[in-house]
Amino acid sequence: MERRSTDAPMTLSGRIETTSVWSSDSANHRSDPKQRHDSVGKPTKQMASQAELSGRRAHADNRLKVTESLADLALQQTAQWFINNQNADGHWRGPLEGDTILESEYLLICGWAGRLDQDTMIGCTKRILAEQLPEGGWAIYPGGDADPSASVKAYLALKMSGCDADSEPMKRARIAIAKAGGPWAVNSFTRFYLALLGQISYSDCPAVPPEMILLPDWFPVSLHRVSAWSRTMIVPLSLIWSFKPVRTLPRDRGIQELFADCSYEMGNRPVGGNDAWSRFFRIIDSAIKLVDCLGFRPLRRRAVMACRQWMLERFQGSDGLGAIFPPIVWSIVALRAMGCPDNSAEVSECWKQLEGLLERPDDETIRVEPCRSPVWDTAIAVRGLAEIASPSDKISSSMSTAVDWLLAQEVRFAGDWSRRVQAVPSGWCFEYANRYYPDVDDTAMVLIALSSWMKQQNIVRQDHAGRRLSRVKKATRRGIDWLTAMQNSDGGWGAFDRNNNHELLCKVPFADHNAMIDPSSPDLAGRVLEAFGSLGHRVGEPVVDRAIEYLRATQESDGSWFGRWGVNYIYGTWQAIEGLRAVGISRDDPLVERGIKWLQSKQQPNGAWGESPASYVDPSLKGVGEPTASQTAWAVAALVAAGEGNSSSARRGVQWLLTTQRPDGDWNETAFTGTGFPKVFYLRYHYYRISFPLIAIARWRASLGFESTGQNSGQVGTRKESSEMYEEVFA
Repeated sequence: MERRSTDAPMTLSGRIETTSVWSSDSANHRSDPKQRHDSVGKPTKQMASQAELSGRRAHADNRLKVTESLADLALQQTAQWFINNQNADGHWRGPLEGDTILESEYLLICGWAGRLDQDTMIGCTKRILAEQLPEGGWAIYPGGDADPSASVKAYLALKMSGCDADSEPMKRARIAIAKAGGPWAVNSFTRFYLALLGQISYSDCPAVPPEMILLPDWFPVSLHRVSAWSRTMIVPLSLIWSFKPVRTLPRDRGIQELFADCSYEMGNRPVGGNDAWSRFFRIIDSAIKLVDCLGFRPLRRRAVMACRQWMLERFQGSDGLGAIFPPIVWSIVALRAMGCPDNSAEVSECWKQLEGLLERPDDETIRVEPCRSPVWDTAIAVRGLAEIASPSDKISSSMSTAVDWLLAQEVRFAGDWSRRVQAVPSGWCFEYANRYYPDVDDTAMVLIALSSWMKQQNIVRQDHAGRRLSRVKKATRRGIDWLTAMQNSDGGWGAFDRNNNHELLCKVPFADHNAMIDPSSPDLAGRVLEAFGSLGHRVGEPVVDRAIEYLRATQESDGSWFGRWGVNYIYGTWQAIEGLRAVGISRDDPLVERGIKWLQSKQQPNGAWGESPASYVDPSLKGVGEPTASQTAWAVAALVAAGEGNSSSARRGVQWLLTTQRPDGDWNETAFTGTGFPKVFYLRYHYYRISFPLIAIARWRASLGFESTGQNSGQVGTRKESSEMYEEVFA
């Protein structure tokens, strides 16, 4: 392919000779299993054809009422959708979408490395331009305001790719960026991109000294006191800050026009807050930079080599450092800055993992994923399919294959979490491979999926036994023990580490990504309680009681709970209620009652629920937003868990889901309902809009005592055919 070069050499302030550690037979050199079943899209005798299902649904839909028949048809179509989209080895993986910072940063790193080919440039720029707001900037979620960091990176990426600064989109972008605060309003990570490409000096970036890796764990700002995801970014960034690599863009490809109207005061605006600790750390930041400029670096070489070793160790058994986009990018820059050529095994592996995050939709754009989500998507899909009563052989086979795949993904390695926790290694990660970083949320979701599968097997085959069931039981025991060991002192759970809650770290200048620590969150506590409850643990056990008290302490005055990993209070409230009920908390407990009342107060006139990421910035927007299938499903599931399945609120929510379902079993949803970093980065899980309605509808149906569907029918979730509609659930 044609390569676009910046025609400027990269300069470095220092080099250390390095050697390759990657070999062609590395565990990471494996193909991504994306082959589909041979039967995809080909209806068989065991599956009702899509036309037949759609026809029956159209007949049932004529009165737009929530009926058993219509619910059955919805479950059939959604189950068939999952069977058609399952990978040959049993797993599912849906697209994971972020905002345009991903495409912008991909273009910037390719431009810096001299790897900007024409096809990639065209695909990414089309995506960036397609997401430009009418007023000219770029938002970090649909419906959001222009974000300065996203907008400046988009502008630079477009300019570097050859877009004319006098074109209409670029003129509008400049106006929007100026209104958003100008180029100096960007966050720390954006400043590093600007420094890499010679648009600002490294002195304008926060100091990230590599010597931090040498600090003992007890030190207030040591490496292992920060969150796992920050850790994987800080280590390569510290190498970049140490070597300060620059490849200056030609002037006509830079963004000096954005700085032209900025005042001196704006350019010297401090990074971070204005409280005492923030001011203190800015003084420390200035002192570190001064000492570095004077050349006093007695521990620098030792620190650099420790950082390099730390990175390379975590490449092993992982889809890149941390298996997420930002650390992979910073790893490439850090390794190149240390002297590794672009074709070295280490750098080549990083490029391979980075390029594996590219998705090419049908609209001729290129979308860059922040990471891949197979474990998460598969566990949720198994949960949903397991909710279908008396499943067909096709569904049972699909789930069994998925369960085998999930069992193979268990992480039996003592990763970073083991520095603070003594436990038999277990847990599951989010991605295909990330052995240093299994996480609590994925582990809990997998345990719920495995438990759901076991319960369904006992319903379908009372004599079920065998090697698979034995493996599932052993894995769930290990998983429960690991989650128990990971519980924080306050009774909740973080995502990757125990007691990672040192708030002082949130005051350092490079903490503006709003995720320097990994404290307990109500949604995680609720999910873990649901996992415990699904496996028979109840109120009275110390680990359960501590978690319940944590949820009591964190319930908001209006009855809602905050959602750290999903948008937002609808997500947190749903998961808290699910968890509390799973371990035996009564539906009459004030915790549950107040949560349900809050959810009901946020139901929209059409029966749906929706909430925007804007609620992270403005709490008055709790539970306010365009209706979505995923958030409506969360609310319905919470109502059903609380014994409110037959309430008008639950029935109207289910009615909205059923009457908005597409003929192919999917739902339309463009909103971002997943959360990466609150106020900074949000996600659209493309499978959320399918998986969670499946769970909610199936649970709602079961809560009303409807007879089982598809018993021995040989079809996908079909009911016993009847010439008449079932009795209406509500008039």
